[in-house]
Amino acid sequence: MIEAVGLTKRFGAKTAVDQLSFQVKPGHVTGFLGPNGSGKSTTMRMIVGLDRPTSGRVTINGLPFRELPNAQRHVGALLDAKAVHGGRRARTHLLSIAQLSGIPEKRVDEVLAVVGLQDAARQRTKGFSLGMGQRLGIATALLGDPQVLLFDEPVNGLDPEGILWVRNLMRRLAAEGRTVFVSSHLMSEMALTADHLIVIGRGRLLADMGTQEFIAHNSAGFARVRAADTDPDGRETLGRALSKAGGRVLQEPDGALRVTGLELPGISDLAHAAGVRLWELSPHRASLEEAYMRMTQSAVEYTSTEDPRAELWEQDPLALPAWEDGPSAPEVPQAGFFAPPPPGAGGKPFLMPSNPGELASTAKDSAEDTR
Repeated sequence: MIEAVGLTKRFGAKTAVDQLSFQVKPGHVTGFLGPNGSGKSTTMRMIVGLDRPTSGRVTINGLPFRELPNAQRHVGALLDAKAVHGGRRARTHLLSIAQLSGIPEKRVDEVLAVVGLQDAARQRTKGFSLGMGQRLGIATALLGDPQVLLFDEPVNGLDPEGILWVRNLMRRLAAEGRTVFVSSHLMSEMALTADHLIVIGRGRLLADMGTQEFIAHNSAGFARVRAADTDPDGRETLGRALSKAGGRVLQEPDGALRVTGLELPGISDLAHAAGVRLWELSPHRASLEEAYMRMTQSAVEYTSTEDPRAELWEQDPLALPAWEDGPSAPEVPQAGFFAPPPPGAGGKPFLMPSNPGELASTAKDSAEDTR
């Protein structure tokens, strides 16, 4: 079990984790959620002794990580899949960790097979894709067959098959009685994997409860109702009946009604009593993503705005040269360009000919006229 009590970490004037207290119990997949900058990674680093708390404490099975005998056999962690020397081969990397922890060499081949990297065991890790790096990191965490496992974004870079494999792996490890603590930003995946959630924002605890309980506490379900299109007055009649019964009715863009405050059997009875035939009556349950966004909306540190594009396609009038603000230039005739008459041309305009030979003959005639 992982237990944090009053856990606090400051970096200068910045408080990354603020009086955080929670328990991660064995036999469950516990999801660790929070916006960017909320302190999730810092908390995980303190759990495995990479950062020292400013105050408070965090223990694993009653002991700080630094005091665990042969910690690799008790705790496995994937915090940064890129924390591998690029010149090492995958098997060599795992073998070096196994030898430092007193783990048999045959365990290296076992975990390579578990994560599906047995055919890439001799490859240097600098050539690994992001997904292959994640698999190697998971193999490192499983190497000591530990009872406590921490994973920070374990499905990052994995394909759909890999994501499904990680989900089943986490649930199987928890079913074996292990403590599994998983941080992720993929709400849809957490909804399928985690059965308990710890949510933090700006370093403080926001929620510590079961996944379904979290969704129910931070969202409102509703019923979607559609009257038969063959009855033009059915929607208005049904809406009045539902409102009179205490329901809150909103019309959706496609013509259906969104009803809160009434259960589905009651809505059905009211529609029957009003003589309205229904084409749809379905419940809507909020997703984990909707509940999470509602819970953390005030704890988001980095928020985006609409891109004004800085008027990239329209030149700023203030940047135009001063001469462009004056009157427009006269149109130039398409047939040719009339230059000012040369000296001695008698004031006649000179038309630039298209043929160079004509230009030479014109110049000769002008010279004779001058004489």
